[in-house]
Amino acid sequence: MATQGSQSEIEVVVEASTTFTNHNQQTVLSIIILKRLLNTLNSILAKFHAGYFRISLSLGSQVLLWKTLNGPSNDTSILRHVLHILHPTPFLVLWSLALFILVLLSLLYLLKCLFHFNTVKTEFLHNVGVNYLFAPWISWLLLLQSAPFIAPKTLPYLVLWWVFVIPLVLLDVKIYGQWFTKGKRFLSTVANPTSQLSVIGNLVGAQAAAYMGWQETSIFLFSLGIVHYLVLFVTLYQRYSGGIQLPGMLNPVFFLYFAAPSVASLAWESIAGAFDIVSKMLFFLSLFLFTSLVFRPNLFKRSMRRFNVAWWAYSFPLTVLALASTEYAQEVKGSIAHILMLLLLAISVLVLLGLMVFTLFNTKMLLSDNDPIVTLLNHLPRVA
Repeated sequence: MATQGSQSEIEVVVEASTTFTNHNQQTVLSIIILKRLLNTLNSILAKFHAGYFRISLSLGSQVLLWKTLNGPSNDTSILRHVLHILHPTPFLVLWSLALFILVLLSLLYLLKCLFHFNTVKTEFLHNVGVNYLFAPWISWLLLLQSAPFIAPKTLPYLVLWWVFVIPLVLLDVKIYGQWFTKGKRFLSTVANPTSQLSVIGNLVGAQAAAYMGWQETSIFLFSLGIVHYLVLFVTLYQRYSGGIQLPGMLNPVFFLYFAAPSVASLAWESIAGAFDIVSKMLFFLSLFLFTSLVFRPNLFKRSMRRFNVAWWAYSFPLTVLALASTEYAQEVKGSIAHILMLLLLAISVLVLLGLMVFTLFNTKMLLSDNDPIVTLLNHLPRVA
């Protein structure tokens, strides 16, 4: 009997020891997995920067384009008729995808601000990186204008407009002030194609304010953007020898040359209530700049050798140009205007689809070590 009791005690001790060992192994395994996840997240945050909001800019502008095409119009073209027949589900899916991507990017950048604040400071001081700080707010304003559940003259729209516009104005005060008060940050020395994002932010804010019926506010933002655009446009044309030189991989940002006048034409249409002479002049300017860049493919040859996130800089300008062409075709009602609209729409959609496919098949290259903005930031001294 004593022997049987001893065997039972041994079995209980062995089972308890085994359970305790398994528990320890699970705890150690959980700690290892958690550390790997934290290391992966830290690696992502170290390479992540505001330039990745090019993706949300592209998706947000594409959503606004299709909302405009699906909206009420006196255009009797076949395209408009077909789009009005289609079910709104594809548009809702696209808007939801754009919202998901923007929320994800915003959370990543918020984490970067919390855990890599010195890098964010360095990015703010960089002549290229600082301009992409406008991109998140522009993306949110684009999604706000295309939101299927929020009407322009409601309280949620008003509150969100203020939330997205106030950071834009604060960035304007900081950057525009530096352009004419700081010796080493004069516009002639820091101007580059990405500087036009600051202008685009004001123009998109003006367009969103015009939808609410805030005429004076929209004119204020439009004037702030258009005056600085004229100065910036002349400065970029003159190309001072002391100005910043972009690496070849960032050459897709040259497409922002025709994005700014395209957005300006749309903003002025929202203010004036019609696609009048001013809107047409801005649209023709953007069309000319687009044509000038298309006939210079060698400018983009180096940047197209290997996929990188800078490729997304092609989509947003093409989409807003296509959006301006739809308003122009609706106003003119001519066959040439409609052919131009269909051509730009096709290019815009194909470029976006191509970028999405390339991104899906090259996800490992999204956070590459040779990212041009990361390389530029790494050559700057860290801010204490």
